[in-house]
Amino acid sequence: MARGNGERKMLTLPVSERDHLQGMDNAPITLVEYGDYECPYCGQAYPIIKNIQKILGSQLRFVFRNFPISQIHLHAQSAAEAAEAADSQHKFWEMHDHLYEHQDGLYDEDLVQYASTLGLDLDRFSKELAEHTHAARVREDFMSGIRSGVNGTPTFYINDIRHDDSWDEDTLLASLKQAILDKQHLRSKESGKTATAIKGTKQTPRKTHYRK
Repeated sequence: MARGNGERKMLTLPVSERDHLQGMDNAPITLVEYGDYECPYCGQAYPIIKNIQKILGSQLRFVFRNFPISQIHLHAQSAAEAAEAADSQHKFWEMHDHLYEHQDGLYDEDLVQYASTLGLDLDRFSKELAEHTHAARVREDFMSGIRSGVNGTPTFYINDIRHDDSWDEDTLLASLKQAILDKQHLRSKESGKTATAIKGTKQTPRKTHYRK
């Protein structure tokens, strides 16, 4: 987990259609995770996020981005590419979940077996893994993390601001709920300003041209 030094780190690459998303676009809270499929801490965070999604429901949009720390986790890069290969067959989240639920098996033969379990086109999947078809996409995620101040996994961002506190369920959930309250308060203030502006506007008679 990233720790702050008093400076609020911001997400530099805005969430967009390129991202892997769960939840509604109009959700008040967006939680972005930079994760590594071989990282044991990410493995611990995985069920926590699942439970928080159930608790917050439509109030939360969850985004996952790749941040494989290959110097420590030798299979993290290939696992990330496997998830992206599954995405090309519209099964990203199924593979994402499967990888975290089977972190002890991330060799290439394991990844192919998972693809088979998910019903993917194995020839296409294996070819994309072998040719590193999705390495550039994984790298794009990784570099966006570096620019955003990610220095470990998992690292979370709540509405574009890095979460520098603990990510245990109680702490993370409390931070998300506070962010929801903050957003509601901001909307209330903006609504009040708009109402005041309308009330203070001098009304002038509307002129209408009628056809003779």
